[in-house]
Amino acid sequence: MSELTDELIADARDRMGKSVEATQHEFQSVRTGRASPAILDRVVVDYYGAATPLRSLATINAPEARLLTVQPFDVSTMKLLEKAIADSGVGLNPSNDGKIIRLAVPELNEERRRELVKVARGIAEEGRIKIRNIRRDVMKDLKELKDEGDVGEDEEKRAEGEVQKVTDQRVGELDAALKNKEAEIMEV
Repeated sequence: MSELTDELIADARDRMGKSVEATQHEFQSVRTGRASPAILDRVVVDYYGAATPLRSLATINAPEARLLTVQPFDVSTMKLLEKAIADSGVGLNPSNDGKIIRLAVPELNEERRRELVKVARGIAEEGRIKIRNIRRDVMKDLKELKDEGDVGEDEEKRAEGEVQKVTDQRVGELDAALKNKEAEIMEV
């Protein structure tokens, strides 16, 4: 293969890998029956008019399987943090003792587990779309290279086949991650 097509394929492989990683990270924010600090990754606090991630304002720990603790760096932000957690839609009710916020992670019922599986499938589909968009962009670039005469038609077809293999591999990785997440959510 030519150097140009090799670069395009390597770029596609790299960008698709990053999409898979980003999707797997997004999966961590979907709550399972266990306490995980990642549950609070999407919580944003209105801190002096600026949308600030909760992680920037407090230490988040999971000391027990069904308990999260949020310890603010500044105790005066306690009420702001509590309100942000309550309004975030993660389904946890904060309670504080003046120094630390405790979040008891309740057991998930069957209906809620099914809803969370749907959320995970939606996240996976977004990841697949990102991967397909990368494939589309690379295929377009390959066509442009052929049209400009930088590579031949045979070279273009070979490169397209290689890009499709990479796409299938990355989508397979995403599907495997989704299957693991679904099993984790449905585990009682």
